Amino acid sequence: MTSLSFDVKPASALLAAARPSWLDRWGTFAAGLTFADLPAPVVERAKLVLLDCVGVIAAGMQEPECQALAGRMAETGGSGDCAAIGSGRGFAAGSAALLNGLAGTMLELDEGNQYARGHPAIHVVPALLAAGPRLKASGADLLTALALGYEIGSRIGIAAKLLVTTHPHGTWGTAGAALGVAHLNRADAAMMIETLNIASTLGLATSRRTMLEGGTVRNAYAGVSNQLGLTAWDLAASGIIGETDGIGSVFGGVIATDFRPELMVEELGERWEIARNYFKRHAACRYTHGALDALGDIVAKAGGRIDPAEVAAIEVDTYVWAAQLDGPEPKNMLAAKFSLPFALATFLANGAATPDAFRDGARRDAATRELARRVTVREDRGLTARLPGLRPARVRLTLADGRRFEAEVLTNRGDTEDPYSPDEVRGKFADLAGPVWGAAHAAAIADCVASIDRAADLSTLTRLLSAPAAAGGSV
Repeated sequence: MTSLSFDVKPASALLAAARPSWLDRWGTFAAGLTFADLPAPVVERAKLVLLDCVGVIAAGMQEPECQALAGRMAETGGSGDCAAIGSGRGFAAGSAALLNGLAGTMLELDEGNQYARGHPAIHVVPALLAAGPRLKASGADLLTALALGYEIGSRIGIAAKLLVTTHPHGTWGTAGAALGVAHLNRADAAMMIETLNIASTLGLATSRRTMLEGGTVRNAYAGVSNQLGLTAWDLAASGIIGETDGIGSVFGGVIATDFRPELMVEELGERWEIARNYFKRHAACRYTHGALDALGDIVAKAGGRIDPAEVAAIEVDTYVWAAQLDGPEPKNMLAAKFSLPFALATFLANGAATPDAFRDGARRDAATRELARRVTVREDRGLTARLPGLRPARVRLTLADGRRFEAEVLTNRGDTEDPYSPDEVRGKFADLAGPVWGAAHAAAIADCVASIDRAADLSTLTRLLSAPAAAGGSV
């Protein structure tokens, strides 16, 4: 073997590499996994994750862009029997998966996993809901595929370091969607591996700047991942093949570095990533949540309300990814959700970081915008060093009369370390889904999901999710 320029490896060396042992182990694990293998806490968390995804999708589907895209796709792609949740329209599987993934990220309320540094479920659930009914899957099948797809996506996120310029949406989530769909199709170990090798090379090269600028194409990344996950399985089932170790190649040198294969199998089947997820109540980027929680503590100490006009300054010390969100003048709703100064200002002005607190009316409020300019955000490298287990923030608020308040949090409310109760997650679903369908229909969906593990098929869930929004439904 001769050496080549630019650190290029000759084909003779590349092609001599054997398939990694972790991938063989994953193929066997994925093919052999049954519902009975899932611990009871994993099953219960998977049901909450499914319910949460349905709620954020239905609410997001009411946004004008989602409504417009659903209309266009109905004209160009035709109808089908897969629901675009909250629209009352049916589409072919790939179109429904794209629309539901897009809608699920519109309000920045979808669940996530702090260790994976991303949002696994919204990259998996739309693909499974599109594939499951056609395959006559049971509710237990759906939950098993969800736990499995969530696990592989999260494990890749844990084992690799995405480039700091890359947005995690649309990357490893494609592998999660594809493996979940492969499991619904009862793929054997060899087909599980082939599907992963194909899916790994179908992910997007996403830009982190989209979220900072308010480039709403970012909301489509998860939808495309779901659509491509379905495609990856179709390719594998048709005889298309991938490379020997697509995940190692892509996440070890194309869009990520420092891939650590041992983390792909560490406590595999014992530690379930879906069981240490987080849920969100603030309708903003999770990096803002620590500071929002601390500000909420300050408001409580001050008697329950602070007039934004009386605030002289707010100072935030936090970790690197939160400190990056220092732009004070967001140009649209998405950018507002990724602006820590605006998030704090609108929290004070509106009493909570609700979806409405980031819409154009709130964003254009002169007093809120002026307050955002009085927010200073700094990185504390000592706080950065506490990632990923903790997400700390210190907030100091000074009033015009000289009074000062300070609060510090180590993690976000809703994280594994400080979780919302199941009733709080169900309350979030009711808050999001009730305005879309009405309280009675939303409650029927919640009841259906709560017992989905005992459902012989997905017909009831599909029927409930196919219902149109109530007149004037919005969030």
